[in-house]
Amino acid sequence: MKIAVLSPIAWRTPPESYGPWEQVASNICEGLLARGMDVTLFATADSKTGAKLQSTAALPYEIDKRVDPKVEECLHISNLMEQAHHFDIIHNHFDFLPLTYSALISTPMITTIHGFSSPQIIPVYKKYNNSSAYVSISDSDRANELNYLTTIYHGIDPSVFQFQDIKEEYLLFFGRIHPDKGTHLAIEIAQRSKHRLVIAGLIQDTVYFEEKIEPSINGDTVSYVGNVGPGIGRKLLAAAKALLHPICFEEPFGLSVLEAMMSGTPVIAFDRGSMRELVKDGVTGYLVKNTDEAVEKVTVLAEIAPLNCRLYAQERFSLQSMVDNYMEAYKKVIQHKS
Repeated sequence: MKIAVLSPIAWRTPPESYGPWEQVASNICEGLLARGMDVTLFATADSKTGAKLQSTAALPYEIDKRVDPKVEECLHISNLMEQAHHFDIIHNHFDFLPLTYSALISTPMITTIHGFSSPQIIPVYKKYNNSSAYVSISDSDRANELNYLTTIYHGIDPSVFQFQDIKEEYLLFFGRIHPDKGTHLAIEIAQRSKHRLVIAGLIQDTVYFEEKIEPSINGDTVSYVGNVGPGIGRKLLAAAKALLHPICFEEPFGLSVLEAMMSGTPVIAFDRGSMRELVKDGVTGYLVKNTDEAVEKVTVLAEIAPLNCRLYAQERFSLQSMVDNYMEAYKKVIQHKS
């Protein structure tokens, strides 16, 4: 099977720090290679992969601010579509724009919908509803107007996440710093529970960071360590007493939640979006409604066994199971097209 994996080009694949869509595209690509598949990754030229790499963008447009992102995106997507006939299937991780090419090519395409940036993009998905195959990343993140082939949860390689049974006395916020992610609420939870908080992630909303986050940072009780890479990030995840995930929106998935559990670290998450599908309440962490409940659950974290977090993540969210599910999806789409 010859597979083209179309990754976004905002960040490198895999990302050096932030870039969840690019990370998932990379995981799938390398997982397919391990199965002996013939894979071509369409990503930025600085990407790291064992697959064949095709690029039109030298660097991610979030790094090279001299380029026009829309121009880079058009060149990137068209590069694949003009070669579509060389592949048995295209796996699209680039949101809705590649769908507009799908009626112009004969190669079947499967699209992983990583989330909806706004309801305004739904009409594009609706237009290709009956001619494209859509995969949701959680059952909670589905638009009622769309038809879905299946839900496939993200998977990660357990071997690259270190398990740590003995935890340090800090709580961790790990993700983009934005009101949706509730960074300010993580600070409140840590302060009220009298725990040190470490914040790591991309500052996506500068005003929010300056007004709501920065005044609390003192390098002692609240620390910001930056937009860290995988090496530092995995160490932080493994050593934390818990990951705080007080989201203020219906999150489609939450890769950091999975990564924390794979490291043996429990998660305290607001019960919104996909969290019920990721966190096993009382076993791998706690699902809470508000900061009061979150503070209360910090006091009973000792009841969560780190090994149970790891075993649950391995069982439900391994790279192997994700690749198995995608390969089955590819076969269905190819058979339907033929």
